[in-house]
Amino acid sequence: MPRSVPFLSVLLVFLFSVCSSSISHAGHGISIDGNLKYAPGFKQFDYASPQAEKGGALVLHDLGSFDKMNPFTLKGTPPMGLDSFVFEPLAVASLDEPFAEYGLIAKDIEVAKDKLSMVFTLNEAACFSDGSPITPVDVKYSLDILKSDQAHPSYAYYYHDIVKAEILDSRRVRFVFAKANRELPMIAAQIPIMSARFYATQGFAPEDGKLAMTPPIGSGPYMVADVQQGKSITYKRNPKYWAINHPVRKGLFNFDTITSNYYKDQIVAVEAFKAGEFDFMPVNIAKQWARDMEGGRFADGTLIKKLFPHKNNAGMQGFLMNTRRPIFKDARVRQAMGLALDFEWTNKSLFFDQYTRSNSFFSNSLLAATGVPEGLELKYLEPFREQLPADVFRTPPTPPVTPEKEGARVNLRKAGELLRDAGWTIQDGVLKDKGGNPFTFEILLVSQSFERVMAPYVSNLKKLGIRAEYRTIDPALYTDREQKFDFDMIVHVYGQSLSPGNEQRNFWHSTVADIPGAKNLAGVKDPVVDAMVEKIIYAHTQEELTAACKALDRVLWYGYYLVPNWYMNGYRLAYRNIFQQPETLPLYYDPVQLLMSWWLKAPAPAR
Repeated sequence: MPRSVPFLSVLLVFLFSVCSSSISHAGHGISIDGNLKYAPGFKQFDYASPQAEKGGALVLHDLGSFDKMNPFTLKGTPPMGLDSFVFEPLAVASLDEPFAEYGLIAKDIEVAKDKLSMVFTLNEAACFSDGSPITPVDVKYSLDILKSDQAHPSYAYYYHDIVKAEILDSRRVRFVFAKANRELPMIAAQIPIMSARFYATQGFAPEDGKLAMTPPIGSGPYMVADVQQGKSITYKRNPKYWAINHPVRKGLFNFDTITSNYYKDQIVAVEAFKAGEFDFMPVNIAKQWARDMEGGRFADGTLIKKLFPHKNNAGMQGFLMNTRRPIFKDARVRQAMGLALDFEWTNKSLFFDQYTRSNSFFSNSLLAATGVPEGLELKYLEPFREQLPADVFRTPPTPPVTPEKEGARVNLRKAGELLRDAGWTIQDGVLKDKGGNPFTFEILLVSQSFERVMAPYVSNLKKLGIRAEYRTIDPALYTDREQKFDFDMIVHVYGQSLSPGNEQRNFWHSTVADIPGAKNLAGVKDPVVDAMVEKIIYAHTQEELTAACKALDRVLWYGYYLVPNWYMNGYRLAYRNIFQQPETLPLYYDPVQLLMSWWLKAPAPAR
């Protein structure tokens, strides 16, 4: 999500007519709550250092491979960094505010009083890497193509309420909204801007189905320098980057080149990192952090490992069930699947007690449902009382806990009772339905490292008479099967922001449940879920948004669409001792965004 001209002063609030719509706000930035940390004319973000120096080569890694150079289409897999290093949005999110953005390609942002439109005035200096200026034509093209059937369908859902873009003059473009929605101006400002001229020549999504490997033209700090399809990609810093001294870019994106090499899996990648093949590595496997990153180069200081705290909404990771499959249609069956996971044993034996159990679809945030519903949250749920499980109203969302003395047996007995209630019985040692069909399913994995987690889970399922198998497949095939909903169970992460909005429609709404590429992977088709999603999208205040998120959280929790996993409120990062870092950490960030605020020591040690 990371994305030299003087930055214009904010225009004081004044009223004038733009296509018969009064303007209520015009300025250098926007936020959902109307507050901005950084005043007009600010020099740079606090988490970017004035001492940062440009230069040097950064080597990263990714897993699997890539087979296309357009990150915005459905088919294929793009290389790491293409969307954030090469392309830029109209405005950039601040990483130390929960919901604020500051103009980049847009030097001025005006939101109409009625919240049904906004106007972007483009920065005169903004240009693509080929030197051509960014114009309203490019902005309109970007919105139109992303909402079309040529782009990944998630964009059409996310930009659903942005009706159209209207070119007002040579520097201004107006976005028209279907409904008043306090998040829409933020969403509109996030749209990545593409060169209409480039794609008119190149084609956005070739009709012959062949995935284009021509490096794209963007306005970002980097250009594609070298591509070894499926093996590596190298970006070089644009020496004529138009925004190098822009306040939202100053002190960031400091490396002259960034190369990402591809590895088969995380286990191979860890050994490559320790051998010095690349410079920086987020570590997602507890065992690797605890045992594989000790001694040797870590002991002598050549390599460093450090936990970096953050305040991100942790969302939800879980073993997600595809309710399009007959065996997972009954919520009692799905609840039984959750009881079969012994988190306490898993965390202690496999994870070295590094994790916290997920207890919400908005874990680690104030949006997580707690206690029983009351106030506005209860008001949102009350009309659907007859359609919802009683637990939604009387039992706080709580994951199963394995009793220390009795172990998994207690929860497995409960799971067995639920399965019997749902019509499944043990016949000849195998769990079968009334028609004699055995309870069997497959768990698809994209990383071999997760197999050790699945082994004890599958063993517990076997005690219930369920035959489950897990299989690790190629990342490209995994992505294809996920997009086509061709799976029984997968491990999936629902990332969440501090201000959830339109993306919830893509996650949960019934209208996208059968559209390939949508993120409603569980196949949720619930009118109550739909209603809560709408409450989130069209919330007018923080109170309404919080209540709607908590209400949705409860409904999803008691729908038992996945087996809740675990989370951390920090990033485990390992890196070569070649970096300088700002004194101030951002609050809401991902590892690559953090890395883009670092710079290399001079001279850097030999690899």
